[in-house]
Amino acid sequence: MTDNAVAADTAVSAEQAEREQDLVDRVVASFDQAPDARLRYVLQTLVKHAHAFVREVRLTEEEWNAAIRFLTDVGHITTDWRQEFVLLSDVLGISMQTIAVNNEAYKDATEATVFGPFFVNDAPHVELGGDIGGGAPGEPCWVEGSVRDTEGNPIPHARIEVWEADDEGLYDVQHGDGQVYGRAHLFSDENGEYRFWALTPTPYPIPNDGPVGKLLDTVGRTPYRASHLHFMVAAEGYRTLVTHIFVRGDERLATDSVFGVKESLIKDFIRHDGTAPTPDGRVIEGTWSDVRFDIVLAPQPTRATPA
Repeated sequence: MTDNAVAADTAVSAEQAEREQDLVDRVVASFDQAPDARLRYVLQTLVKHAHAFVREVRLTEEEWNAAIRFLTDVGHITTDWRQEFVLLSDVLGISMQTIAVNNEAYKDATEATVFGPFFVNDAPHVELGGDIGGGAPGEPCWVEGSVRDTEGNPIPHARIEVWEADDEGLYDVQHGDGQVYGRAHLFSDENGEYRFWALTPTPYPIPNDGPVGKLLDTVGRTPYRASHLHFMVAAEGYRTLVTHIFVRGDERLATDSVFGVKESLIKDFIRHDGTAPTPDGRVIEGTWSDVRFDIVLAPQPTRATPA
């Protein structure tokens, strides 16, 4: 069945259209006295778009009830460490669209991408050159780079949060044993440089045993994310950057389930055998990889002083 066939029987009479528009107008007007102008604008615009969707697709009561049950299931499975609503936002591309709106292009500043549901506050601190792996299974990966501004000046003491899944495709919080691995924070040095050991990223599915996973399965979409390593970089006077780097050559780059891949964030992870010397003299049995990721932070936007 074509899209045109699905939507063919959507014409309504002028009288029906007037009734529907009257309801929209009354709901919008109900927020006219909201004291917060921004909240008033957001809610009224939301009402207009939501009602326009219902009217365009001629949403049935059965479909709306199914949507309510779906959202209820999303709420029920959400916990302190599993945010199913974030996953839903991610797979609908809303997370990435919000990021695009809030991280406008600025010169050559590094592009932002999705935050994801598995960031944890108070990750352990590691010194430069330290290992964030914490004994998790996976191939060692040396990560290095710099943090600079858009004029090329180094940014010393930038806080760099990093986190990733292990070789089994799981984050530490998904194991439920209380162990912390695959995440840490560190600081760039006086020259804006940083370096640490991590794991070579591998692809993994987003949690797909819940309602969001069932949705993807129903529509024939993959739950898999492209291989990636998370970063959040913050420094005084600069816009905080939330981003990933991705592995060039990963076949899942084009079908990343949360639309997080950007060409500028695809990096070369160079694999070495165990005989190749590591940057810090570490002895590794088996293969290891290395990657360079130079980070450029945009300045913090200045806010106009209220009159």
